[in-house]
Amino acid sequence: MTLIKNRIIICVFFILTNISLYAQQLDSIPVLPLVERIQPAPESVFKKFREAGMDPVNHNLTEGEREAFQKSLSLLPNSYKKVLQEHLHSFSFMDNMPNTALTSTLDTTVHREMFNITFRAGIFQETISEWATWKENMCYKSTENGEYQLRIDAGDLNAMVYVLFHEATHIMDVVMGVTPKADDEDSSSDFTPFTQDVWSGRNRPVETYVDSLLETTRFRGGKPISIARASEIYSSLKKTPFVSLYGMASWNEDLAELATIYHLTMLLKQPYSIFVTHKGVEIFRFEPMENDLVKNRLQQLQVFYKNGEG
Repeated sequence: MTLIKNRIIICVFFILTNISLYAQQLDSIPVLPLVERIQPAPESVFKKFREAGMDPVNHNLTEGEREAFQKSLSLLPNSYKKVLQEHLHSFSFMDNMPNTALTSTLDTTVHREMFNITFRAGIFQETISEWATWKENMCYKSTENGEYQLRIDAGDLNAMVYVLFHEATHIMDVVMGVTPKADDEDSSSDFTPFTQDVWSGRNRPVETYVDSLLETTRFRGGKPISIARASEIYSSLKKTPFVSLYGMASWNEDLAELATIYHLTMLLKQPYSIFVTHKGVEIFRFEPMENDLVKNRLQQLQVFYKNGEG
């Protein structure tokens, strides 16, 4: 999900959609511990989903879900916890939500940006591997005989660990300016070290990394591709510095995906591999953190870590 001031982008992992949204006026800074900042989403968020034909409802966490969420919070780097403590107004959970997560900037009178993150509560029932496999398969059409399969091995941690880190990275990005803050999505001005020589605009990679096949994928504005071509897709992705197909959606998603998969694999010591099989036999394996073009960008993530934490 890409986050722009006074806007939200729904992190659907299906389409990329900008929706202008102003939430309730805030006139104070929360002081509660992060795990205690759980409340229903702003009415404006419910309204946008209803207008899209959905029927979202607030989800009250069970004791087990609250414990899983607290564990996910505990796995964030200290810098993330500090920024969220200062800029996170509330966490919300929904049932019948069409997307995985949504982060919105709240209209406020305090002199700092404040945010709400709303999650689809169903992800508590999935591991990262299960959720990531589902997400990735949205990029493909199954073959009639089902001979080709794709799965992701990302360990057995709860999916909330991944999704929370991804969304929190968007807030870190806004607060710290890791990617440009240009309001114009087509702007190519004011590049940052993270985007320099990788992106020519918010949604446009530099020519070196524009690949005709990758440009037809779902997160580049295309449609699902036959899963029989998955090996070709990841062979092409290996020639770019992007850690995932979703990371190619924009420079904001590029940062969130790279930071999340880095933290998952290097700090939490979990795997992240994509397997393509044909008739049950592995024919291709993609391990993005083994890609030298990806490795060359990891130093840019140290802005998120202090005291040797990363």
